[in-house]
Formats: sequence, C-alpha cells, structure tokens
Amino acid sequence: MTDYQRIILVHYHEIGLKGHNRASFETRLQKNLEALLAGYPVVTIHRISGRICVFLREGTGWDTAVEASELARGVPGVARVSSGFKCERDLDVMVDAAERAMREAGEFASFKVAARRNHTDFAVGSMDMNRIIGAKLCAAFPEAEVRMKGPDLMVGVEVVQNASYVYARSRPGIGGLPVGSSGTVMCLLSSGIDSPVALWRLARRGAVCVGVHFSGRPQTSDESEYLVDDIAHVLERTGCVARVYVVPFGDVQREISLLAPPSLRVILYRRLMFKVTERLAAYEHAGALVTGESLGQVASQTLENIRATDAAVGLPVFRPLIGTDKLEIIAQAEELGTFAISSQDAPDCCTLFMPRKPETHAKLADVLKAEEALPIDRWVEELAAVAEPHDYACPAYRAPKRPR
Repeated sequence: MTDYQRIILVHYHEIGLKGHNRASFETRLQKNLEALLAGYPVVTIHRISGRICVFLREGTGWDTAVEASELARGVPGVARVSSGFKCERDLDVMVDAAERAMREAGEFASFKVAARRNHTDFAVGSMDMNRIIGAKLCAAFPEAEVRMKGPDLMVGVEVVQNASYVYARSRPGIGGLPVGSSGTVMCLLSSGIDSPVALWRLARRGAVCVGVHFSGRPQTSDESEYLVDDIAHVLERTGCVARVYVVPFGDVQREISLLAPPSLRVILYRRLMFKVTERLAAYEHAGALVTGESLGQVASQTLENIRATDAAVGLPVFRPLIGTDKLEIIAQAEELGTFAISSQDAPDCCTLFMPRKPETHAKLADVLKAEEALPIDRWVEELAAVAEPHDYACPAYRAPKRPR
C-alpha cells in the first residue's frame, strides 16, 4: 500500500474578500499556524491557490493528523480544515488516495466528488475528473449513493502544480480574521463566564487581546487569579490571548467603600478599573477597551450606568456581548472550554464591598461629584505601576520594550 504524505488544507473566506492587502492577512494567518502547530510533526506550511497547506511528516498517524487539524480549526481566520493526502497527478493514484481518505473519515451513506484543476498543464479538466474519479469511487463503495446536495461526505480533489491534494474529512473553523491583523485591545478579564467569551470574540476579529484582571487581593484570596490563568491557558491554545495584567484592587476598593456614597460604589469601582486599563493601554499601544457586559444583566449594566462608566475614559469601549443573553454566552463558553473553569466559586473584586442597593440609573454629575473626594489620579498611577504581567502564547504579540 502506497504511503502518502498527510496534509491539512486550511480554507478561509473573509480573507479571500480582501483587496490589495490580502497577502498580509494570509501571511499573518500562516505565521500564526506555524507557531501554534509547532508541537506537531509539521514539515512546512505553504500558501497555495487561495488557501494554506500544512504538510505533515511522512509516517504521521491519523490520530495525530486529526488532533492537529482540530487545533487549526480553532485558530481565528480559519473557515474550514480538510485532512487528506498529497499524491501524484495521476487519476488512478488520486482514486487510491481518495479511497483511503474516505475509509478514514468514518461512516457515510452518501458522497460527492468535488474535483478542481488549478493548473491547465494537467490534461483532464475538472468536470471530467469528477466523472472519472466519481465512477471509480462508486465501484469501490457500492453501498453508498452519490448525492449532489447535502452528501454525508465531500471528497475533494485538487490538482496543483506538480502535485494533487485529496481529502474527505472536512470540519468548519471559526472564521474571522487572523489575530494580529486588527491592532491591540485591552480586555477586562474576570474569572466569570462572560469576559472570556468577549475576549475571544475580539480575537476572532483579528485583535491582539491583552487582559486586565482586577483581583480582590489582599482583601480576598488570590484564587480568582489562578482561575484566570487557567482560562488564559485555554485561550492561548489558538493564540487568542497575549498577556494578562493582574491588578491587586482590594485595598483601593476598601477605601472607596469608606469614602463614597454606598449606592455609587459599583460605578466608582468600574470607572477606576477603566482608567487603570486605559493607562495600561497607553503602554501596550492598544486602541480600545473590551468588557463582557450584556445590557441589563446586572445593576452596573443599565444604559445610564454604562454611559457613566464610559465617560471615565477617552478610548472606545467595545461590548461584543451587549445584545447576547446568558444562555447564549454559556453555550459559547462551553464550546470554548472556559465554562467549567468560570463556574468555580472564587472571591474576587466583583463581589467585594458590594452595597445593598446599588444605583441602577446613575447621573454622571453625581458620580463626578463623588469622585472629587477620591485621589483617583494617584490610584491610577499606583495600580498601573504594580500591575503584574503574565505572558501567554500569542504569535502576533510583541511585548513593549520601554519601562512602564
């Protein structure tokens, strides 16, 4: 039996719609894949005919190839991944490779052949390839029917210069744009369910995401920090988080609780968090803040309170979950693999020194008046100075070299 070299074909769609700068997006995606697949037996990764091909070392097993393709499909910018073989530009060889790919793909009752000739120096056209290869596969799998719409299995055959690529197992990716193609954002990251999903959504749009976690330490334990670290390790598998700053916020929260009107505490906490994050954003050359807020979910997330909080900073504040309900957020967190971590109880700044009746319709004038009694500027500088950076695997990230 011929031993074909295994490949993973990475397809994209949104990148393909780009104009003169399309090559820069393709290069960014290629570099991200090279770094994230470094632990697998990859020989090389090339851009070919509107997609990216990952060539695996000869002798690589099916399980390893599937594991690598599953990682690749979670990388932002990837629309679909196909696992298959590289073989000669010979119809009989292509049929043999297709049979092997189909047997590895699992059970199926119907299939369709989608052949494409990318180079006209191959004598057989795409339509004839479909007919010839399809007929031989019908003979090899007599129990399966050919179905042109909605087949269980799509057999892809692509003839390129000097080689053919044949595959049968295809899985959808997450789409979007490659991380590193849309600038840097600062994400307020708790150990809860919502903020990791919000961060992931911005990474999926090509942003390098730097997290900022406000810990209740030293007024609470540091347990939330360990949960955030676990969350970041999940997100870094696909390059979605670059760095997380941990800010010990408990003592300042205590000061606010003693000096400010109880009903405005939550808004004052959040305004200070935003200001500290904006200060760190200047250091990271980030262009926006990101939160996991959803309209009306809790007291601080009413329109009036959001407006009062946003007024604390000059940078735009993105809220990718603003119109999403809790069940939708939970479903996405489960898909990402962060839900089980976020479901663990841990004391953090979000539950520290909370008032009995928080203001739900704050007036900005009242908030600014309450802030006048607080040393906000000093706190911002002090908290930004003691923020502890923790770095993760994000190929597109370059840490600032200048001191804070």
